[in-house]
Amino acid sequence: MRTVDVIIVGASLAAAAAAKRTVDAGLETVILERKELPRHKICSGILSPRGHRFLLENFGPLPSEALHEPTACRGVTFHFPSMVSLPMDFFGGTTPHLHRKYSDYWAIQQSGAEVHDQTSFAGLEDKGDHVLVHARKHGEPVEYRARQVIGADGPSSLVVRAVYPDYPKQIPWFFVGQKFHDIIECPLSPDYFHFWFHPGLGHYTWSHARDGRQIVGVGFKRGDNFAKKHANVVNYLGEKHGVRLHPHTDDEGCAENFGPSLINRYVFGRDNVLITGQAAGFLNMIGEGMSCALHSGAICGEAIVEARLRNRPMQDMYRRMIGSEVRRTSDQWNPLKIAFDRPHEADFPAALMALGWRDRAKVLRDMWRFVVLYKEFKWGRQIARAALQRPFLGGYPMQRWL
Repeated sequence: MRTVDVIIVGASLAAAAAAKRTVDAGLETVILERKELPRHKICSGILSPRGHRFLLENFGPLPSEALHEPTACRGVTFHFPSMVSLPMDFFGGTTPHLHRKYSDYWAIQQSGAEVHDQTSFAGLEDKGDHVLVHARKHGEPVEYRARQVIGADGPSSLVVRAVYPDYPKQIPWFFVGQKFHDIIECPLSPDYFHFWFHPGLGHYTWSHARDGRQIVGVGFKRGDNFAKKHANVVNYLGEKHGVRLHPHTDDEGCAENFGPSLINRYVFGRDNVLITGQAAGFLNMIGEGMSCALHSGAICGEAIVEARLRNRPMQDMYRRMIGSEVRRTSDQWNPLKIAFDRPHEADFPAALMALGWRDRAKVLRDMWRFVVLYKEFKWGRQIARAALQRPFLGGYPMQRWL
């Protein structure tokens, strides 16, 4: 049995950020990854300016192999059923288009942690003063003993399921899939990430250029037909935007949970087990989760270090410290913040106000019809309650967190 200070499950960007903090503090840290590294990661790869700043400040300049073509993204463009489009440049300038297979591996290496790949997490037992972690490497059982465990293994986190077995049943799940097409003709600017607020296309619809091809992505309730949803989007892009594509050559998809950031229902762990990144529920608007994964991961690592130095309860320390990232992430979904503040890294209010009043009214109407798509999940009252509590509490209530 290997004994270490910290075990991190999942070789993600959140794991790299957490490991950087614990390793720098002198804590022996091991990262477990079920796949062989470098491993494929399903992701658009469009990083926010804030995430880019974190990588530069903590890990240094990105190597060329960690980027897709085009290597940079200028901003986002919102498209609406009324055929109004709003291109918005990022405040911080262009950002890198990450090739997650190599960018994650690079960040993990830069963290200084010891990595055990092809090692699958199988369960844990919190013994009070330590945690036993059960895993399998090449099919053979292995065990670790650690003072703390961090779950950084994504939205379908096995660590979350080990700590809160019923949690996945309490939240709605979506399938997010993307197909890759060779381009015949595509008027959509390759400098932008394109997102559609269109209830007829799905809960989350996007497209952008990558390595000479066009990604067409769609998110929908788990159980719906991916092929039909995707074909509907491709037909729409052809009819409304003049996008002509060859049949798709590759596709990929995964389960996602969009709910926690909208309704302040994050899960941060229990006792000596901490949850971070998208496993905890962090996801920015338009589905960019890398920046909040990096920052929440760093806070998770810092909480372990600080709790040890101050001899304070680990969970209390983590929950006080993570409040800043909860505010930043949930503010992006907060209708009052969107209307009267600038919670995003592109200026939606300015782009909206630059429209004529007729187009402005069309956009607001289209956005409302898109929001109604989520009515069946009964999030409306929870979102409104959190939005109203935000100015009075200075944040979002911790009582909602697990």
